[in-house]
Amino acid sequence: SQAMTSPLISMLFLTLLLLFLALFPGAFNCCTKISDEIPKRILRRVERYEIQKADGLCHLEAVILYIEGRKFCVSPRIKKLKKWMKKNKHKIPRKKPHGRKHLRSKTLKKKENKQ
Repeated sequence: SQAMTSPLISMLFLTLLLLFLALFPGAFNCCTKISDEIPKRILRRVERYEIQKADGLCHLEAVILYIEGRKFCVSPRIKKLKKWMKKNKHKIPRKKPHGRKHLRSKTLKKKENKQ
């Protein structure tokens, strides 16, 4: 009978864990410390980034950079980073894509290449 109860318990535990993760999405990936420096070579390798606001569960404003599956927490006040973020807005994972805006950014890129 012992063999029967353990899978059930692990299933229950897993369900609870998933529920907890769903209810508190920010609790496990908050940046608690941020760096005030970011080397350019690191910025070049960023695959995507997120902006962490100080409201809610995370009590710190930060920019989360994802590089090869690793997370880097940096200050949103770095000038170099601000410039980079303006250029790389497409690297923010968006929930709702806006068709018109997307087309406009593509045409802008073509113009930049011609110069």
